[in-house]
Amino acid sequence: MSNTIGTLPKGFSIHDQYTVLLFIKQGSNAQTYRVKGTNGKLYFLKLFNYSKLHRSAFDKENNLLEIEFLKEIDHDNVVAYKDSGELIFENKKYGYLVLNFIAGETLAERMSRESFNNYYDVQSIIADVLKGLIYLHGLPNPIIHNEITPHNIMLDLSADVPKARIIDFGFARSFHQSTKAFNKEGLNLNYTASECFNGLYSPQSDVFSVGAVMYQLLFGLPPWFKDISQFQLDRAKAEEFILQERSKPLSLSKIPNDFIGFEERTNLLLKKALCQDSEDRIQSADEFLRALNGEIEVEDVDRIQKVKSGNSAEKKIQSKKAKGKGFAAIAGMEELKAQLKLDVIDALDSPEEYARYGVTIPNGMLLYGPPGCGKTFFAKHFAEEVGFNFLLATPSTLKSRFINATQENIAKMFEEAEKNAPTIIFIDEINELLPSRDGDAHEMAKSAVNEMLAQMDRTGEKGIFIIGATNYPDLIDPAMLRAGRLDKKFYLPPPDFEARKSMFEMYLKNRPLDFGIDYARLSDLTEHYVSADIELLVNEASRSALKTKSRISMDILEQVIKNTKPTVSLSELRKYEEMKAKVDGENNVQSGERSKIGFKK
Repeated sequence: MSNTIGTLPKGFSIHDQYTVLLFIKQGSNAQTYRVKGTNGKLYFLKLFNYSKLHRSAFDKENNLLEIEFLKEIDHDNVVAYKDSGELIFENKKYGYLVLNFIAGETLAERMSRESFNNYYDVQSIIADVLKGLIYLHGLPNPIIHNEITPHNIMLDLSADVPKARIIDFGFARSFHQSTKAFNKEGLNLNYTASECFNGLYSPQSDVFSVGAVMYQLLFGLPPWFKDISQFQLDRAKAEEFILQERSKPLSLSKIPNDFIGFEERTNLLLKKALCQDSEDRIQSADEFLRALNGEIEVEDVDRIQKVKSGNSAEKKIQSKKAKGKGFAAIAGMEELKAQLKLDVIDALDSPEEYARYGVTIPNGMLLYGPPGCGKTFFAKHFAEEVGFNFLLATPSTLKSRFINATQENIAKMFEEAEKNAPTIIFIDEINELLPSRDGDAHEMAKSAVNEMLAQMDRTGEKGIFIIGATNYPDLIDPAMLRAGRLDKKFYLPPPDFEARKSMFEMYLKNRPLDFGIDYARLSDLTEHYVSADIELLVNEASRSALKTKSRISMDILEQVIKNTKPTVSLSELRKYEEMKAKVDGENNVQSGERSKIGFKK
């Protein structure tokens, strides 16, 4: 707790709604207090002195950006908005923001008290932060936090398993907001990506900051840490000093022998998350989370060959021969697998046979549904099942702020795919790359859609198959969903009873289990949980058992389920069911028949 005396005295009443109980800290942009509402509940209150805020902290209507952002945010891993307004104190006008109280401590406070010696605890905290960022970066108007540090990660200790929540949006900015007005003063440079020194921020900047926090949790200090207090009055020199340090190889000190669960692949993950070149860095919070959970392999960033073309800053696209278990690695989804085999796999494997019957090879398919239902996971194993080359792309690997560069990157992607055909191109979050041109899309986004439409002409004949994945099929340009483009549309809902049962069996396999694990009951208890939730439950149960050096028991699993809510609400699931009905209706108009897809009901 700070020794600074707060502006508002203890007992001060804010519009007869909140009473100040305790001054907590003086931040770079605001003071924080603990207050009590008239309902008896505790809250956090942030007090903003308008006269001390940089102009970039306000939007065009002079509303405080932090407040406007938090009004629209609703996620379990992000601090929750309660109220806001203005007050007059000692003839000065202040803005205030009321946030739901979090019973716990900041990660910085936890680290100052004791160091971590369990990788699973580190993994859990970082996973929670990444889930929050996936939500923020995936909003229709993406939000970049810009200040992910141990001080801005709150550990909620109200449940048996601590939950990390992102707090303090004082430096947060819309991704589409001009970087010219971005104020860096007050940012902790040890966690700030190097490109931010030039006023540029992006999802990759937040990825770097998460990597820096993870590095500190493992090794005790931020990466490339140096004391820069000597440069307090000259920020430019401080930035130059840090850049010089970051030109050196990242030091990956040896983890202490008593550190539980650490694996060498973690070093590869840290190197890629902290890469100075944002093009070769982990490209998104979602990719970081999947790598953290071991769902995807991480390349050694030192071996990545950088390719540049003119001024377009061409991005690295991952392309490799798909090897693995294929559909055998996917629990459930039997009807979807069968339909894909008939409509897609057999057509790709036996084009001549299909041609004899006048059935054309599909150009591509769209996987859509709620987040966490395994769209990316399914696409990877689909490529393994077919045995084609697999090329992974995301909007961040293709989109560029340079004029015409996005079109060039798309063209190069198809050129690479055709050269290595047969190839499956998987584009995650495809709605971000190809938004509807009828909306408020930027001209550069419209050009990207036009380029994609042109490149998708007769891709099936070139040995290229496109898979797009999205949580928002209604935001994709309609032309992409017509015949000859993404011909097939498959809905991936939350897993049904048998799929959940199979997932528990798969994820618990080869772990130290107690007797009496009832997989059917576990499935019953997790109705409406998405696939990612099932994996999280098993991992949390494993961490709980590890702490007591016991076997994973049914009691532990049931307790974890009781304390962990589904990440997708029932109201959201109903929206996706309505979305599916609409897409099915459009499919029926085109094909004249209704096809059953997804999990069994």
